[in-house]
Amino acid sequence: MAKRSARRRAMMTEQYSAELQPQDPKITKLIPMDGRWRPEAEDATRDQRYVKNIQPRSAGQKRLMNAIDAHSLVMALGPAGTGKTYLAIAKAVEALESGQVGRIVLSRPAVEAGESIGFLPGSMEDKLAPYLRPLYDALQDRMSAKKIKALLAEGVIEIAPLAYMRGRTLNNAFVVVDEAQNCTYSQLKMCLTRLGWHSTMVVTGDPCQTDLLPELSGLAPIAEKLSNIDGAGVVTLDKADIVRHPLVASVLEVL
Repeated sequence: MAKRSARRRAMMTEQYSAELQPQDPKITKLIPMDGRWRPEAEDATRDQRYVKNIQPRSAGQKRLMNAIDAHSLVMALGPAGTGKTYLAIAKAVEALESGQVGRIVLSRPAVEAGESIGFLPGSMEDKLAPYLRPLYDALQDRMSAKKIKALLAEGVIEIAPLAYMRGRTLNNAFVVVDEAQNCTYSQLKMCLTRLGWHSTMVVTGDPCQTDLLPELSGLAPIAEKLSNIDGAGVVTLDKADIVRHPLVASVLEVL
């Protein structure tokens, strides 16, 4: 009787597991159903958000990560999908969690990509939220939404509109300035001179995708001048460093 019950339970368990087994081979590869998978296990197929230490996926990304480690001011130029913003945010979170800096400052020019979204209600952070969404997305890959909300409330993560940074000195901070191709020469000059003691600033952008008139964007001329200064790093990425969908590189070639 006991053997018959054991066989029945085994058959029911096998049938239940078969019903739950994903039919999509992609899902089967990412989520093994044999009970051996753990989120902390070293597995190249895991989602990137579970990776504790970011590793470069191209030679250009390696140069960028080394430059951030070696310099207090880094300009990261390159096409879409090369990981400029993601790596900057990852390094900022790493510096914060290791105690190298006391806060993270995120800044981005409030320039629409071809269309106006009109008046937005709420606080300054609410108004800037659509513009800073890419930075939040990168942050959420490195820490939980609950922790981000708490750090924002405490001021450990600060949203600093580019237009209101004049006169400030950013000490003991990791500053990320994103979409810098939409900054004018004077705006970038003002932003770069906010750098204080024990701070790191990473400026990212793609000179080829400015939403300003090409002659108004200050990213390319400032990066060229900073390349001759000791202590500042200028890293230029290209299509070989694109880590998004493979079609992104092809699209950028023909557009």
